[in-house]
Amino acid sequence: MVYRDPNGPKQPLLETNFRFISTYGETIMRSLIMCLMLATASMTTATMVSALPAHATAELREAPVPIHYRTAKIEGLDIFYREAGPADAPVVLLLHGFPTSSHMFRNLIPLLADRYHVIAPDYPGYGQSASPDRGKFAYTFGGVADIVDKLLDHLAVKSYAMYVMDYGAPVGYRLALKHPERVSALIIQNGNAYDEGLKEFWDPIKTYWSDGSDKSRGALSGLVTLETTRFQYTDGMEDVSRISPDNWVHDQALLDRPGNKDIQLDMLYDYRTNVPLYPAFQSFFRERKPPTLIVWGKNDYIFPEAGAHPYLKDLPDAELHILNSGHFLLEEKLDVAAPLINDFLDRRVAKK
Repeated sequence: MVYRDPNGPKQPLLETNFRFISTYGETIMRSLIMCLMLATASMTTATMVSALPAHATAELREAPVPIHYRTAKIEGLDIFYREAGPADAPVVLLLHGFPTSSHMFRNLIPLLADRYHVIAPDYPGYGQSASPDRGKFAYTFGGVADIVDKLLDHLAVKSYAMYVMDYGAPVGYRLALKHPERVSALIIQNGNAYDEGLKEFWDPIKTYWSDGSDKSRGALSGLVTLETTRFQYTDGMEDVSRISPDNWVHDQALLDRPGNKDIQLDMLYDYRTNVPLYPAFQSFFRERKPPTLIVWGKNDYIFPEAGAHPYLKDLPDAELHILNSGHFLLEEKLDVAAPLINDFLDRRVAKK
């Protein structure tokens, strides 16, 4: 209570009323603010999001699943692999081709990893994995398949759908011969298992297979040059402007490492050991009948469309999609291929 002397000086009426109005207004304003705060606190997140303008809601969308870049010691070698997705989800194993590495899957992995446990290794001599001297490690498809097999054992992976491309096809099919019960599905992208798929690109390589001479080996040196690496990424593409030059710059930097040229020539020579296994691969297809999706770039000069259709002889229920693209179709047609892959996995592999 404030005591005011009745005989003291009088306050002007206007000033008195102003103070009363000001005090009363502040009280009302505080009440309004309190009501607004209570109302806001009671709103659900969905209610608040719906009240935002459309362009603002993009900031509230979930971020992509993070990719982990790991290295495991396998048979004394540092083996690099990319890994993403829930640890208890079905595994999708991505097996890369030549002359690249798991780098070729960098854009696909986030599109699969929301529902699948994705693993993409680099083979010895490729990408970020160790490149031991040729005198200490035999660069063969059998050796590479063994390393991948031991990596999967190290990660306690006992079942997997395989995406196989280029070199990844014989690597993956060798795994399938070892552990046919582990293969839950196949995604085949320009990866060969039939004689019909080895056309004119392979003629000089077949010459090297037949004579094993230094002359024939030297004739293949052009396959590890920048010109050829760029060719692999751009030839047969419907829209070359969609192909990032980072691809061949990245791959060529790794090909140009000391000793890597001979590693690649060793692998090209050893590819001959895959061809006698084609009948065994085909028997696996017929006997196990894994759910299969085939997504093939029809303009691929290395593994042409002729190699895609024979799969249907042994896998008549396979889903075949021929795309107007080239060898590395994920670089150009990811927007087409990824939905096909996700739909296939959701129907044939996902946990029910």
